[in-house]
Amino acid sequence: MSSLNKVFLIGNLTKDPEIKRTPTGMAVTDLRVAVNRKFKGADGQMKDETCFVNVTAWARQAETSAQYLNKGSQIMVEGRLKYDEWEKNGQKMNRLTVVAENIQFLGAPRQRAEQGAPEEQTPVAAARDEQLPAPEERQPEGDKDDLPF
Repeated sequence: MSSLNKVFLIGNLTKDPEIKRTPTGMAVTDLRVAVNRKFKGADGQMKDETCFVNVTAWARQAETSAQYLNKGSQIMVEGRLKYDEWEKNGQKMNRLTVVAENIQFLGAPRQRAEQGAPEEQTPVAAARDEQLPAPEERQPEGDKDDLPF
């Protein structure tokens, strides 16, 4: 039997991200995301419901999140659920978190938006460009003489 553990969230950060390092030096950031839901209650009135979700980002995702995001930033998180159990002072504790596999920054970062930086300079564009190989490393798409025009 197959299974699926996939989560998609869009929400706003409730506090500034703080980067930490593991003993091996890997970056980790815990994000707190508020996800809102509007619905019509049984009485016909519109109601708001907010769910607060803990998200853990690792490595480069953690570094860019800590660098460019702050309280109120809107993000989309794609990740997986992780259930942790531990014992503290004789009591069993547990927690359900989301481990981020991909974080997209929605909207312009507040620091750069206030300075009027062009859109090409946003971290989303920078992250997208980082994933592309350098021009000299890219494979040619074919001989230019083969073009029909």
